[in-house]
Amino acid sequence: MKHLRQITQYYYNLNYKPQLFIIPNNVSGRSFHQTVTSLQEAETAADDDMPINIENPYKKEPRECVLCKYKIRVDYKNTKLLSQFVSSYTGRIYDKHITGLCHQQQQIVRNAIRKAQSFGFMPTYLKEPRFLKDPELFDPFKPGRPHPH
Repeated sequence: MKHLRQITQYYYNLNYKPQLFIIPNNVSGRSFHQTVTSLQEAETAADDDMPINIENPYKKEPRECVLCKYKIRVDYKNTKLLSQFVSSYTGRIYDKHITGLCHQQQQIVRNAIRKAQSFGFMPTYLKEPRFLKDPELFDPFKPGRPHPH
């Protein structure tokens, strides 16, 4: 047993870091050396078993507004597109937390709607009836973002 303690001290001093060796009671010097090398191989195998760095599969995709995503250019003469951002009941322009647009696109849409209304392309107080059955870009009753106030 005294011989085994000297060997463990020797391996402990060689590596300059504290290690815990589990040594069976019936180990001779030669089989102890094989046990130590197998422990070192086990440590390197444990390094191979470490998890690899991959992207988080549950990470949400960054939000991107519909107009930026499909690179749609907003024009005041495209009343079919602009009417989707106007309430069919009151004629008011939906806020960006409801439409899901980015700040720049929301301003462009707002200015285009006001310009179309002032030139007479769009009504100011209600949505044009021929656009009521168009597919919606968003659900105004379930906003995509919380209200900012």
